[in-house]
Amino acid sequence: MRINEEIRIREVRVTDANGEQLGIMLTRDALRLAEEQHLDLVEIAPKARPPVCKIMDFGKYRYEQQKREKEARKKQKVIAIKEVKLRPNIEQHDFDVKLKNAQRFIEDGDKVKVTVMFRGRELSHPEIGTAILEKMAKALEGTVSVERTAKLEGKNMTMILSPKAQNAKKTKKGGAADAQDQNTQSDS
Repeated sequence: MRINEEIRIREVRVTDANGEQLGIMLTRDALRLAEEQHLDLVEIAPKARPPVCKIMDFGKYRYEQQKREKEARKKQKVIAIKEVKLRPNIEQHDFDVKLKNAQRFIEDGDKVKVTVMFRGRELSHPEIGTAILEKMAKALEGTVSVERTAKLEGKNMTMILSPKAQNAKKTKKGGAADAQDQNTQSDS
């Protein structure tokens, strides 16, 4: 935003501090009017013809704008991406441990990146990695949606799972108690 002497255009459309239109006037006259009121002339719409300027206290305006941005940052939730790494020849118990970790991350409202790491000749059988990733997605079927399907990137095959909207709301409101209730019900 350009203010006061930074406005180099000859004529501007001026609005006063109360929002009333003062009309089109020379920039120097608008500046003088703003100085008489001990306020600043601020260019609001530079692309309009003629540009629209408002007489206001720019310091107060910037302070309020920063305050609003800070409040907006407080309200936004940062979604982290947690990673679970697997190997193509993983045993069932190890898979179950990784599955529980992924389930916990999903219940916390985070996205999960499931990675199958290949070494050497294992890379010649990508279908094994795909099967493992599909098995993981199927085991978490009720609580997640597949954001990105299995994709081979170099020596790693990755898939991204994100929590379904209804589950994310439950974990925010109810916390860990609701998550434990769901686990005990599924064990029965």
